[in-house]
Amino acid sequence: MLVIARYHEIALKGRNRPFFVDKLARNLRRATEDLGGKVQILAGRVGIEVPDETPWDLTRERIGSVFGIANFSRTHAVPLDMAALEQAVVGSLREQTFTSFRVSARRSYKSFPLNSGDIDRALGAAIQKATGARVSLEEHDVNVFVEVLRDRILYSFERCAGAGGFPVGSSGRVMALMSGGIDSPVAVWRLMKRGCIVVPVHFHAFPLQDHTTIDKVKDLARILTRYQFKTRLLLVPFGEAQQTIVASCPAPLRVVLYRRFMVRIAEALAARNRAKALVTGESLGQVASQTLDNIAAIDHAAQIPILRPLIGMDKEEITRQARHIGTFDVSILPDQDCCQLFVPRSPATHATVEELLQAETALDVAGLVEAAVAQTVSETYTFPNSAPEAEPESGARLNSF
Repeated sequence: MLVIARYHEIALKGRNRPFFVDKLARNLRRATEDLGGKVQILAGRVGIEVPDETPWDLTRERIGSVFGIANFSRTHAVPLDMAALEQAVVGSLREQTFTSFRVSARRSYKSFPLNSGDIDRALGAAIQKATGARVSLEEHDVNVFVEVLRDRILYSFERCAGAGGFPVGSSGRVMALMSGGIDSPVAVWRLMKRGCIVVPVHFHAFPLQDHTTIDKVKDLARILTRYQFKTRLLLVPFGEAQQTIVASCPAPLRVVLYRRFMVRIAEALAARNRAKALVTGESLGQVASQTLDNIAAIDHAAQIPILRPLIGMDKEEITRQARHIGTFDVSILPDQDCCQLFVPRSPATHATVEELLQAETALDVAGLVEAAVAQTVSETYTFPNSAPEAEPESGARLNSF
């Protein structure tokens, strides 16, 4: 089975296009290697060959999850000969039931004697003569796509939508603060779509709370790994820092202080994992910690950029994407998120940097960060999913992607 994958955004990259195409081809190999897939870079497209006995639904799912692809199709190839094309297409269409059709030809190889319009007319006449179906350019049961390349002619009867974006690994590495909720896994997915390798970091309060949120995040990491093939999940014990903040700082500031410490810890872990930015699932105004004032106060604690891909989205939009990427059903399972621990009745919605810095004078900021980093453990997931291996973050070697 031959599948042709086409790209759009990559094509706009000019001299850098080969870099992006190579990343795309590499990711397609990783997505299909256990199916016996073989990948070849062609002019303006990528070809994937998988054994004929591979179910098309499985192949379509794998290729459809690879970022960087605009569309793809199960494709047939014939020699550079119009008669061979007509015979092959008519033979394939005899197995289908339809009353109308159109031909959409594209001639990349300009030395072929017929141009795109000529191919449309000649092949359309052959199909009409053999089947009796009528030509309809606007509304049709079948669309015959034809691509004339330098060494062969390709034809197909469908165009499947690709995942779009850029190939994972083409835009660097980021670290995402990921809870077990609906929002942050979507933020992770959106950064993967822009070509980033994402290292999720999860803050938990175990054993002050139960293990449910950790289990959820592990399941979410497994689901998201299908999009980047290898994921290193970092698990940070945060209960000690929370207890210290509760004992030493004004109650209304707790939530923002939690977030400032999460940012500091994630930043320290980012340096160990070669990540150039942090990512959160925050949406402006959704909860008390996500007001513009509080977001600015949280950013003050960071030395590297904090990316918020959901900042202008509402809950309905985020939920729709969560369903689309397969994380929603896990995210809505009940759990005990650490941000729910010791939450005051009236959290500050307009905290200032000055009052937060004053509150933090009662804390050993560097010591709390160092302790959390030292106790962090990591688990690595690969696609297709396998049992993860856990190890202390402080002694872990960096994974290669």
